[in-house]
Amino acid sequence: MAAAGAFAITPHKVSVCVLLQMYALPTQASPPFSSVSQHNRLGLYILSLAKSYDDIFEPKLEELVSHLREIGGPLGPWLVDHLTSRVSSLSSPDDLFTFFTEMRGILGGSDSVVMEDNQVILDPNSILGMFLRRCVLAFNILSFEGVCHLLTNIGIYCKEVLSTCMPYELHHLDGSSNDLESLSECENMDLENLVFGKVNEEIEEGKEANGRVSFHLHAPQAICGLVEDVEVITDPRSKHCEKGTEGCSHVHHPGTESRDIDPYSEVFLRTNWQVQGYLMEQADAIEKHGSSFSFNAFELILRQIKKLAPELHRVHYLHYLNSLYHDDYFAAVENLHSYFDYSAGIEGFDFIPPSVSNNSARYEIALLCLGMMHFYFGHPKQALLVLTEAVRISQVQSNDSCLAYTLAAICNLSSEIGSSITAGILGTSYSPMTSMGSSVSVAQQLFVLLKESLKRAESLKLKRLIASNHLAMAKFDLMHVQRPLLSFGPKASMKLKTCPVNVCKELRLCSHLISEFASETSTVTTDGAFSTAWLKNLTKPMGSLVLTQDNESGENFHALQFSAQPSSIPRSVLQLLGSSYLLRASAWETYGSAPLARINALVYATCFADSSSSSDTALVHAKLIQHLAAFHGYKEAFSALKVAEGRFLSVSRSVLLLVKLQLLHERALHRGHLKLAQQVCDELGVIASSVKGVDMELKREASLRHARTLLAAKQFSEAAAVAHSLFCMCYKFNMQVENATVLLLLAEIHKKSGNAVLGLPYALASLSFCQSFNLDLLKASATLTLAELWLSLGSNHAKRALALIHGALPMILGHGGLELRARAQIAESKCYLSDPSYSVFGDPEVVLDPLRQASDELQVLEYHELAAEAFYLMAIVFDKLGKPEDREEAAASFKKHVMALENPEDEDPLLSLL
Repeated sequence: MAAAGAFAITPHKVSVCVLLQMYALPTQASPPFSSVSQHNRLGLYILSLAKSYDDIFEPKLEELVSHLREIGGPLGPWLVDHLTSRVSSLSSPDDLFTFFTEMRGILGGSDSVVMEDNQVILDPNSILGMFLRRCVLAFNILSFEGVCHLLTNIGIYCKEVLSTCMPYELHHLDGSSNDLESLSECENMDLENLVFGKVNEEIEEGKEANGRVSFHLHAPQAICGLVEDVEVITDPRSKHCEKGTEGCSHVHHPGTESRDIDPYSEVFLRTNWQVQGYLMEQADAIEKHGSSFSFNAFELILRQIKKLAPELHRVHYLHYLNSLYHDDYFAAVENLHSYFDYSAGIEGFDFIPPSVSNNSARYEIALLCLGMMHFYFGHPKQALLVLTEAVRISQVQSNDSCLAYTLAAICNLSSEIGSSITAGILGTSYSPMTSMGSSVSVAQQLFVLLKESLKRAESLKLKRLIASNHLAMAKFDLMHVQRPLLSFGPKASMKLKTCPVNVCKELRLCSHLISEFASETSTVTTDGAFSTAWLKNLTKPMGSLVLTQDNESGENFHALQFSAQPSSIPRSVLQLLGSSYLLRASAWETYGSAPLARINALVYATCFADSSSSSDTALVHAKLIQHLAAFHGYKEAFSALKVAEGRFLSVSRSVLLLVKLQLLHERALHRGHLKLAQQVCDELGVIASSVKGVDMELKREASLRHARTLLAAKQFSEAAAVAHSLFCMCYKFNMQVENATVLLLLAEIHKKSGNAVLGLPYALASLSFCQSFNLDLLKASATLTLAELWLSLGSNHAKRALALIHGALPMILGHGGLELRARAQIAESKCYLSDPSYSVFGDPEVVLDPLRQASDELQVLEYHELAAEAFYLMAIVFDKLGKPEDREEAAASFKKHVMALENPEDEDPLLSLL
């Protein structure tokens, strides 16, 4: 029996060696390769066989036959015939010994001599050269019993294929009677008695034993240690386990349905390197697709790997990820503990120094994973306690890398959950913030933590962590006003504002550092990914077009090859780069630049959707849908939403569901359908309930929508109470940017209730928040509300209100949506009409032109209340100008919108979306 973790020779590896011999000695081919590209395609295919990790089991001979027919073109039948006949001819130990002796001749060396024209000498240190050397070494250390058992497996490996494959010469028959006689003679040949007579007895013995044959290795331990990878032989009945009912296209199934496996034959795992690559690929798929990843089907595969190769402890980590993203808390904890019990955290983490081998030094990594798991499941207090303990253990063990990652995790947690929970934990005995004292705010503690984490990452040259910390710093600068840490001494004058320049600087540094990822690139994730994608492309309808001789001109080859291959940049790097564009979109959205926010969102959706998680991709689609609703109306937005819902599965539907409810609520308020608006608020309340976890953004959104619904129903006191409670919650959790929106809502409530004087302080306070956080578009909206409040106080303030509106118009018209632009144009017209010095007869278009634009935009939004106000003002102006026809037309439009507002349609087709 091969030692655990050993690279053992199998029938599949023998087939690859045969293909290597065909590739390295092209002059022995009859017919020879017709072109260099045809020869190179065979070499590329052999390389892909050695590097790909699209499955955990080695492919059967019929799969190789199918692939050779694809890549060979006209030469495919000869390749198939030569492979099958050469492998099937290995019927004795002497044949195997002679075969592997010949294989040594194609390896280069100091004494290698090219004996034939066009002979390819393999570099012993190349990928194919190393593979061939290991195959020869694995054969050399086999005992005689092992060689006999290999012959048995080769016989079973070839048995079914030879009965379906015709010799190469039969493919050139012209249909004559003589050829038919030759065909019948070939069909009547007893291939089994000819080829497999020497192994039938061993097959029967294997059936009686119903198990694996035990061998003893008589080679020195030093020689066995040279063969590094794993191949395990076990009872194949483990492959015939019951299939899960849940299917998922993201899991690479071992293909038990398509393989007709002899119940007494043996199954072979691929090399340790390939199985590890497969598990890494599945880990990326789980993180990308989340709960839409098939749980049951992948659990079956993991159980198969655990049974076939129990030394692969990474399987426990995959069990943990699968349970984590399917919200199975208890199974996730159990599998995480099992992983560290078996492997001590050595596998699965790129930041572990290879020189460290003390198992006790892995406890801090286990704590780091446990803390991140608690955070994922919505247990922030437990997460912070565990991460604080991880900091202590990392300091004791002098594990600087783990300490840097733990500090980054604490920063992320602190920025997400706010101040109410972290205040009692940061500053404990082993917290990194102990030396700062308790008088420092949590925001200042977070700033110091971010700086410390960035400093450690730079000293350790952890490029991905450096880029992640720069993103965290950019997010902090976006949402926090930097204040001096010292509260004593002379204070220099300073502006308490955020700095957009710092945000852009951090984002640029992130992108710059990500470009230096080459030193951390893993061969498993580059070479293996290319080889896996290349092999998968063979099964596609266009795969044959890539490899046929008709495309040697390159007209279609390069385009199809480009579309088939993955990016050489690691997925983690692409994720960070995509996150920088996602943060750019959010930053420009916060600052109020709609075009730049849309451009960055489109860049993310176009370039990084494949490498990012489906939740982040859905978030970008949600931003684009909201942009469509604001600038093109609800019809376009709901059409895009329908497409997005069909694309994303349940893991991302929470984001799209929130967007759908927001659009439904806005549309219901605009149409005056308060019953539907209240139903949407109830749905939001259910989503934001404490049962679903603590998500302050959802709670804020639900309360904000509830207050706006009460405002539309003219329940002003109730709306003000809800808005005041919301402001207290935002202040408690340090949600300063959201406070500006809530203050603006309070000003709107007082404006509509007729208490303009009470609304002025709220509008001014909102304006102050907007200036501090550089919320330019929200500042323009607050300025517009302030102008409307001044105008409500009387015509004496019309000029002041008009000056405020003119100051905000460039921002509103350049970046505002349909509703904000219409509000500004109506308010401007009302200011002119309220000004005693203005005469309609002098310049009527100053009033009519904004009103026409506002009415058009409001009809797109179906905003009946504002549209009615616009048509009412137009009717007044036309009446003063003595234009009865235009006046009647405007009055009719006014009446239509008033009737629609007072009698909303109960049979709204969008009710079915709830």
